[in-house]
Amino acid sequence: MRFARPAGLFAALLASTGIPLLASPPAGAAACTDVDVVVARGTGEPGTLGVIVGGPVFAALRASLPGKSVSSYAVAYPASLQPDSASRGNQDLVDHVTSQAAACGNQRFVLVGYSQGANVVANSVGISSDGALVGGPIVATLPPEVAPRVAALLTFGPPIAKLGKHITGEYQDRTKEFCAAGDPICRPDGTNILAHLSYSLKAGEAAAFAAARINGGQ
Repeated sequence: MRFARPAGLFAALLASTGIPLLASPPAGAAACTDVDVVVARGTGEPGTLGVIVGGPVFAALRASLPGKSVSSYAVAYPASLQPDSASRGNQDLVDHVTSQAAACGNQRFVLVGYSQGANVVANSVGISSDGALVGGPIVATLPPEVAPRVAALLTFGPPIAKLGKHITGEYQDRTKEFCAAGDPICRPDGTNILAHLSYSLKAGEAAAFAAARINGGQ
Protein backbone atom coordinates (compact mmCIF):
# COMPACT_ATOMS: atom_id res chain seq x y z
CA MET A 1 0.00 0.00 0.00
CA ARG A 2 1.27 3.46 -0.89
CA PHE A 3 0.86 6.24 1.65
CA ALA A 4 0.30 9.89 0.80
CA ARG A 5 3.20 12.24 1.10
CA PRO A 6 2.89 14.63 4.10
CA ALA A 7 1.98 17.53 1.80
CA GLY A 8 -0.70 15.45 0.10
CA LEU A 9 -2.07 14.29 3.42
CA PHE A 10 -2.15 17.86 4.67
CA ALA A 11 -4.06 19.00 1.59
CA ALA A 12 -6.55 16.16 2.01
CA LEU A 13 -7.14 17.09 5.64
CA LEU A 14 -7.62 20.72 4.68
CA ALA A 15 -10.15 19.76 2.05
CA SER A 16 -12.07 17.70 4.60
CA THR A 17 -12.45 20.79 6.82
CA GLY A 18 -13.63 23.04 4.01
CA ILE A 19 -10.66 25.40 4.38
CA PRO A 20 -9.81 26.78 0.92
CA LEU A 21 -6.34 26.21 -0.47
CA LEU A 22 -5.73 29.87 -1.24
CA ALA A 23 -2.33 31.19 -2.20
CA SER A 24 -0.53 33.00 0.61
CA PRO A 25 0.56 36.61 0.24
CA PRO A 26 3.89 37.10 -1.54
CA ALA A 27 6.85 36.69 0.79
CA GLY A 28 10.45 37.67 0.63
CA ALA A 29 13.23 39.56 2.34
CA ALA A 30 11.78 43.02 2.20
CA ALA A 31 13.18 46.50 2.14
CA CYS A 32 13.16 48.42 5.41
CA THR A 33 9.52 48.15 6.35
CA ASP A 34 8.31 49.04 9.82
CA VAL A 35 7.48 45.42 10.66
CA ASP A 36 8.73 42.17 9.13
CA VAL A 37 6.57 39.10 9.80
CA VAL A 38 8.79 36.02 9.69
CA VAL A 39 6.79 32.82 9.20
CA ALA A 40 7.79 29.17 9.51
CA ARG A 41 5.00 27.01 8.08
CA GLY A 42 3.97 23.55 9.25
CA THR A 43 5.09 20.17 7.95
CA GLY A 44 3.97 19.69 4.37
CA GLU A 45 1.76 22.78 4.57
CA PRO A 46 0.90 24.33 1.21
CA GLY A 47 1.26 28.04 0.50
CA THR A 48 4.30 30.29 0.70
CA LEU A 49 3.56 31.38 4.25
CA GLY A 50 1.17 28.50 4.91
CA VAL A 51 -2.61 28.56 4.58
CA ILE A 52 -3.54 27.59 8.14
CA VAL A 53 -1.56 30.17 10.11
CA GLY A 54 0.98 32.27 8.19
CA GLY A 55 -1.26 33.72 5.51
CA PRO A 56 -4.21 34.52 7.81
CA VAL A 57 -2.00 35.97 10.56
CA PHE A 58 -0.06 38.14 8.11
CA ALA A 59 -3.29 39.50 6.62
CA ALA A 60 -4.77 40.16 10.07
CA LEU A 61 -1.62 41.87 11.28
CA ARG A 62 -1.46 44.19 8.29
CA ALA A 63 -5.08 45.16 8.97
CA SER A 64 -4.22 45.77 12.63
CA LEU A 65 -1.35 48.13 11.84
CA PRO A 66 -2.77 50.92 9.68
CA GLY A 67 -0.17 53.49 8.78
CA LYS A 68 2.71 51.03 9.16
CA SER A 69 4.45 49.14 6.38
CA VAL A 70 4.41 45.38 6.96
CA SER A 71 6.41 42.82 4.99
CA SER A 72 6.57 39.04 5.20
CA TYR A 73 9.33 36.47 4.95
CA ALA A 74 8.76 32.73 4.53
CA VAL A 75 11.46 30.77 6.35
CA ALA A 76 13.30 28.75 3.70
CA TYR A 77 13.35 25.18 4.97
CA PRO A 78 11.97 21.79 3.91
CA ALA A 79 9.09 21.70 6.43
CA SER A 80 9.32 17.96 5.97
CA LEU A 81 10.03 14.80 7.94
CA GLN A 82 13.75 15.05 7.18
CA PRO A 83 15.70 14.77 10.46
CA ASP A 84 17.41 18.12 9.94
CA SER A 85 14.35 20.02 8.71
CA ALA A 86 13.63 22.05 11.85
CA SER A 87 17.30 22.84 12.36
CA ARG A 88 17.60 24.11 8.79
CA GLY A 89 14.64 26.38 9.43
CA ASN A 90 16.24 27.53 12.66
CA GLN A 91 19.39 28.59 10.80
CA ASP A 92 17.48 30.39 8.05
CA LEU A 93 15.26 32.30 10.48
CA VAL A 94 18.24 33.52 12.49
CA ASP A 95 20.17 34.45 9.35
CA HIS A 96 17.23 36.40 7.94
CA VAL A 97 16.39 38.35 11.08
CA THR A 98 20.03 39.10 11.81
CA SER A 99 20.69 40.42 8.31
CA GLN A 100 17.47 42.44 8.22
CA ALA A 101 18.21 43.96 11.62
CA ALA A 102 21.66 45.01 10.45
CA ALA A 103 20.31 46.57 7.25
CA CYS A 104 17.22 48.23 8.74
CA GLY A 105 17.89 50.02 11.99
CA ASN A 106 14.26 50.63 12.94
CA GLN A 107 12.62 47.46 11.66
CA ARG A 108 10.82 45.25 14.17
CA PHE A 109 9.97 41.59 13.86
CA VAL A 110 7.08 39.25 14.55
CA LEU A 111 8.03 35.57 14.54
CA VAL A 112 5.26 33.14 13.60
CA GLY A 113 5.54 29.36 13.75
CA TYR A 114 2.97 26.65 13.13
CA SER A 115 3.52 23.03 14.13
CA GLN A 116 7.08 22.20 12.97
CA GLY A 117 7.44 25.92 12.37
CA ALA A 118 6.84 26.49 16.07
CA ASN A 119 9.88 24.26 16.71
CA VAL A 120 11.86 26.50 14.35
CA VAL A 121 10.85 29.60 16.31
CA ALA A 122 11.59 27.96 19.67
CA ASN A 123 15.05 26.85 18.57
CA SER A 124 15.81 30.33 17.30
CA VAL A 125 15.27 31.86 20.74
CA GLY A 126 17.18 29.16 22.60
CA ILE A 127 14.43 26.67 23.52
CA SER A 128 15.44 23.33 22.04
CA SER A 129 12.85 21.27 20.18
CA ASP A 130 15.13 18.25 20.07
CA GLY A 131 13.11 15.20 21.11
CA ALA A 132 9.78 16.72 20.11
CA LEU A 133 7.83 15.61 17.07
CA VAL A 134 9.54 17.01 13.93
CA GLY A 135 12.01 18.78 16.22
CA GLY A 136 15.75 19.12 16.13
CA PRO A 137 18.76 20.53 17.97
CA ILE A 138 19.47 24.25 18.15
CA VAL A 139 21.97 25.34 15.51
CA ALA A 140 21.67 29.13 15.88
CA THR A 141 20.05 31.69 18.16
CA LEU A 142 19.16 35.32 17.67
CA PRO A 143 21.99 37.56 18.87
CA PRO A 144 21.37 39.55 22.08
CA GLU A 145 21.46 42.87 20.24
CA VAL A 146 18.58 41.74 18.01
CA ALA A 147 16.34 40.54 20.83
CA PRO A 148 14.80 43.96 21.66
CA ARG A 149 13.69 44.29 18.03
CA VAL A 150 11.52 41.15 18.24
CA ALA A 151 8.11 42.51 19.19
CA ALA A 152 6.18 39.25 19.41
CA LEU A 153 6.39 35.50 18.94
CA LEU A 154 3.25 33.62 17.90
CA THR A 155 3.30 29.82 18.05
CA PHE A 156 0.48 27.49 17.04
CA GLY A 157 0.24 23.78 17.83
CA PRO A 158 3.82 23.70 19.16
CA PRO A 159 5.11 20.13 19.47
CA ILE A 160 7.36 21.07 22.41
CA ALA A 161 4.23 21.77 24.49
CA LYS A 162 3.42 18.06 24.41
CA LEU A 163 6.67 17.58 26.34
CA GLY A 164 5.71 20.28 28.83
CA LYS A 165 8.11 22.81 27.29
CA HIS A 166 7.29 26.39 26.33
CA ILE A 167 9.16 29.52 25.31
CA THR A 168 10.51 30.96 28.54
CA GLY A 169 13.15 33.42 29.63
CA GLU A 170 13.70 36.72 27.85
CA TYR A 171 11.03 36.09 25.23
CA GLN A 172 8.32 34.65 27.47
CA ASP A 173 6.28 37.84 27.91
CA ARG A 174 6.42 38.47 24.18
CA THR A 175 5.09 35.03 23.28
CA LYS A 176 1.50 34.01 22.61
CA GLU A 177 1.08 30.24 22.36
CA PHE A 178 -1.98 28.58 20.89
CA CYS A 179 -2.67 24.90 21.58
CA ALA A 180 -6.22 23.89 20.71
CA ALA A 181 -8.20 21.52 22.88
CA GLY A 182 -7.76 18.00 21.55
CA ASP A 183 -4.73 18.82 19.39
CA PRO A 184 -2.53 15.68 19.56
CA ILE A 185 0.53 17.58 18.31
CA CYS A 186 0.74 19.83 21.37
CA ARG A 187 -1.34 18.06 24.02
CA PRO A 188 -0.43 14.74 25.68
CA ASP A 189 -4.12 13.79 25.80
CA GLY A 190 -5.02 15.13 22.35
CA THR A 191 -6.85 12.79 19.98
CA ASN A 192 -8.45 15.13 17.42
CA ILE A 193 -6.11 15.81 14.50
CA LEU A 194 -8.64 18.24 13.03
CA ALA A 195 -7.99 20.49 16.03
CA HIS A 196 -4.49 20.95 14.64
CA LEU A 197 -6.03 22.49 11.51
CA SER A 198 -8.20 25.00 13.39
CA TYR A 199 -5.69 27.77 14.03
CA SER A 200 -6.82 30.13 11.28
CA LEU A 201 -9.63 30.95 13.71
CA LYS A 202 -7.04 32.47 16.04
CA ALA A 203 -5.45 34.78 13.46
CA GLY A 204 -7.24 37.88 14.73
CA GLU A 205 -6.37 37.22 18.36
CA ALA A 206 -2.74 36.57 17.48
CA ALA A 207 -2.53 39.72 15.35
CA ALA A 208 -4.08 41.81 18.13
CA PHE A 209 -1.46 40.56 20.59
CA ALA A 210 1.40 41.42 18.26
CA ALA A 211 -0.07 44.78 17.22
CA ALA A 212 -0.49 45.83 20.83
CA ARG A 213 3.16 45.19 21.51
CA ILE A 214 4.25 47.03 18.38
CA ASN A 215 2.00 50.02 19.01
CA GLY A 216 2.95 50.09 22.67
CA GLY A 217 6.63 50.20 21.75
CA GLN A 218 7.40 47.12 23.82
